[in-house]
Amino acid sequence: MPTPLNKDVCNEQLFSKLYRRYSKDLHDFIFYKFGEQFDPEDKVHEAFIKLWRNCKKVSPDKAKSYLFTVINNLTLNDIKHKKVVLKFQKTIKTNLTAESPQFVLEEKEYLEKFETALANLTEAQRVAFMLNRVEGKRHKEIAEILNISRKAVEKRIYSALEKLREDIEGI
Repeated sequence: MPTPLNKDVCNEQLFSKLYRRYSKDLHDFIFYKFGEQFDPEDKVHEAFIKLWRNCKKVSPDKAKSYLFTVINNLTLNDIKHKKVVLKFQKTIKTNLTAESPQFVLEEKEYLEKFETALANLTEAQRVAFMLNRVEGKRHKEIAEILNISRKAVEKRIYSALEKLREDIEGI
């Protein structure tokens, strides 16, 4: 992609190529690592804005690493901010629902168990599992995205399913 003539990414054509090449990967990285609540699309745009502002300092061969580091840090900062906000929002909230209190309680317990079980997976298992089960990607596609063998993808998904079954056994 980059030519030896480019010492930085300030060239608009090169920058556009980088955007087309990495924007989806960056989005998926944040989505599967942290979830939709941290607005991966906005984080991708913020990362590319930061790359453009620092384009003289970033060489084309370091752009991918720079983007993934920036987007991860942006999301971690967002998480810290949300923790602070949540700390001050802990007030009693009333939930009005037509469901029975027992149903609401069981639903809440199930969701907590499922979220805990997902959180207990390794990052590698969670990413492979989510790419397969949520996004519907095939093992071959996942292997290409993660730069691993197809067998490794199968092992990650299988071990994730085993762990989830184990953790959510009582449901």
